[in-house]
Amino acid sequence: MLTDTDCKNATCPPDRKRARLTDAGGLYLETSPNGSKRWFAKLYANGKETRLALGSYPAVSLKEARMARDAAKQQKASGINPVQARKVEKLKAIIPGTDTFEATAREWIELHRPRWSDAHHARELRNLEKDLLPYIGSRPVREIEPVELLAVVRRVEDRGALVAASRVLSTARSVFLYAVATARASREITGDLKRALKPHTKKNLPAIVTPAELAGLLRASDGYKGGPVVRAALAMAPILFQRPGNLRTMRWQDVDLQARLWHIPSEDMKRTKEGKINGQPHVVPLPTQAVAILKALHHLTGGGTYVFPGLRNPKAPMSEAGVSAALNAMGYKDVHTWHGYRATGRTLIRQVLKYQKDVIEAQLAHVGQITHGGAYDRATHLEERTVMVQEWADYLDKLRTGADIIPLVQKAA
Repeated sequence: MLTDTDCKNATCPPDRKRARLTDAGGLYLETSPNGSKRWFAKLYANGKETRLALGSYPAVSLKEARMARDAAKQQKASGINPVQARKVEKLKAIIPGTDTFEATAREWIELHRPRWSDAHHARELRNLEKDLLPYIGSRPVREIEPVELLAVVRRVEDRGALVAASRVLSTARSVFLYAVATARASREITGDLKRALKPHTKKNLPAIVTPAELAGLLRASDGYKGGPVVRAALAMAPILFQRPGNLRTMRWQDVDLQARLWHIPSEDMKRTKEGKINGQPHVVPLPTQAVAILKALHHLTGGGTYVFPGLRNPKAPMSEAGVSAALNAMGYKDVHTWHGYRATGRTLIRQVLKYQKDVIEAQLAHVGQITHGGAYDRATHLEERTVMVQEWADYLDKLRTGADIIPLVQKAA
């Protein structure tokens, strides 16, 4: 066995790369020609020898080296690989930042920001800064208990925002998963809370989906006495059934009246940031009725950027409140919404005009829901959609005059 004097006087012969002085229980001191001395412990796993570095002498004394060797053997006896455990500790030591929930959350959100859309980033940041950080931001993330997080989420529930509460919990879950991945926490705690939240029933936006009711809405829209821009938007919405955000921000430069096409840029679509960058424009065919509306509107707004400019600021697009207020004024509050035109088109084109689901979903830009291939199917069905939207626009004209009201047969409950 070694003594302190042996360790102090140990040298490496100049003709050797290193020399070992053996203690007991697999401990040895390794010397090198440059005078450095390092402690190692021999370990065996599956019949193979490995070694565990225990530090340099004299920073680590003989006594301390023996204690470290014994601790490693205890780890091994309990089923822990001491070498792997040491690697993990080193990785933990180089993780940047602190271990508070706020530091972890902000590091997580900055890591993912490049691939998120601006809207998604804003939602996640709002969940953090409004509902999570004020209450648990300063707490070490590994010390936060499920009951603490539940109390935070219930603050959101108490203000009646059940959907928001679920989203806040989802944001917290992502932060905890990142905390586990970066060794700031040992477990993800939000799974314990899902059943502790108040249940909420997802409600679809109100939408008219029967021919008779749609006929009434179309006639009411024709009789609306509002401004010409809102009237044009009311006329266009059921024909094209695109997202309100896309329709109200339609730009003249994206409209080709001769080709009867509207190209919505990829960056304007409801997609991930990667999808916005790499995706193709969403091409919307324009039936004869839509072209007529646009030609008439061009005399009024064609000198600006937007097809449907704002009333107070013509350099900005109209607000979503414009069409929504018109629908409310016509008596359709809680009966039909601007977004509801999408459900209207999807339902009646399928049930009355009998078009395939894939063609309708392509018109809606729901590529991920197309049945054969999902997001990997890049077929746009443009030719079929061109025929479909013209037939749909013609059908809407017939509904206006009461010439083609076909009652739908409801399935028995």
